[in-house]
Amino acid sequence: RQIRASYGGKLTMIDKWFGKVLDELDRHDLWKDTLVILCTDHGHYLGEKDIWGKPGVPVYEPLGHIPLMIAHPDIAPGTCDALTTSVDLFATLADLFGVEVRQRTHGRSLLPLMHGQTAKIRDWLLTGVWGREVHYIDGRYKYARGPTGDNAPLSMMSNRWSTMPTHFLTREQELPLPDERAFLDRMPGSKVPVIHQQWQKGDMLPYWALTRFSGHHLYDLEADPGESRNLAGSKLEKDLSERLCGALSELGAPDSQFQRLGLFTNPS
Repeated sequence: RQIRASYGGKLTMIDKWFGKVLDELDRHDLWKDTLVILCTDHGHYLGEKDIWGKPGVPVYEPLGHIPLMIAHPDIAPGTCDALTTSVDLFATLADLFGVEVRQRTHGRSLLPLMHGQTAKIRDWLLTGVWGREVHYIDGRYKYARGPTGDNAPLSMMSNRWSTMPTHFLTREQELPLPDERAFLDRMPGSKVPVIHQQWQKGDMLPYWALTRFSGHHLYDLEADPGESRNLAGSKLEKDLSERLCGALSELGAPDSQFQRLGLFTNPS
């Protein structure tokens, strides 16, 4: 109860200070030409399935299903239950400002949804945790495919080698810098140059990738919103694994990702 109460207090604090931002929009009459987008990074386990915080466990709905609220000056308030993901925000802003995106991205503009021009903008989305599982979600089913064997081949591709410092319990260690294994590559599916280095056994990994994923997970979110019945291993998993392969292929995922997840060869 104390932890939940503390979390509730944090939300109350956020409401207060974010409310002051909205009050300024009122005071200066800015709503007529201001777009406001409110979303979050991820959720926080507060005892669901006896889990607290965000440890190395499957990304259940309390952690992965995040809120999204948008206030558009030309669109009346309403709700929408279409399938969306955070990368759609970039596409939405580019669409709103008429910006031509020169590189391939995975997002899709939310404006057609907001204007009521369509009921959906996508049939599926992919999420995941680097170095761990990849999720395929179609609105009903959520399939989390974990790595097989020794989690290889695992690579990092980035134009910033580390986006955050890594702290380990009683000592502070940083991810290793690129070494002689690194080479200049392009981000899969685009022409964006990146540093590409494969991890080898014994290499330091970010803390979120150190926890081994507990097998594959498959849930029917309509029939089982509490994600209590893991359908992995059923006939349904074969269909979902094929859909995952198709989605990875469509996004230009490298062959190494298929190998790491124990999927059949990239169909492309």
